[in-house]
Amino acid sequence: MARIKRGVTSRARHKKVLKLTKGFRDRNSSCYRVALEKLEKSWQYAYRDRRTKKREFRGLWIQRINAAVREHGLTYSLFIHALKVAGITMDRKVLSDIAIRDPQAFAGIVNQAKSAVA
Repeated sequence: MARIKRGVTSRARHKKVLKLTKGFRDRNSSCYRVALEKLEKSWQYAYRDRRTKKREFRGLWIQRINAAVREHGLTYSLFIHALKVAGITMDRKVLSDIAIRDPQAFAGIVNQAKSAVA
């Protein structure tokens, strides 16, 4: 049987891993064994944080809405309840964006919600 030499494939695999770890610090980007461990860990973080990001952004939108609504004499929970009663269906991302970019329009939304509850 012919002798199988594996240098080409392993070299290619090593190069692929080292290319993916290019921005890592210290030996994490230059030493294959360490780089492979760090690369796998980075993939775990990326997988986890793709889900965490959604939670964090929702929390940020809620904080922004709460801050904007308190200027009009309401709390966040009362405002959301008032929106439901008024039949205004806007998600928190849009409400947050309106509160930041167009305070007058947001004030109109708050007044509509207040009048629906009162």
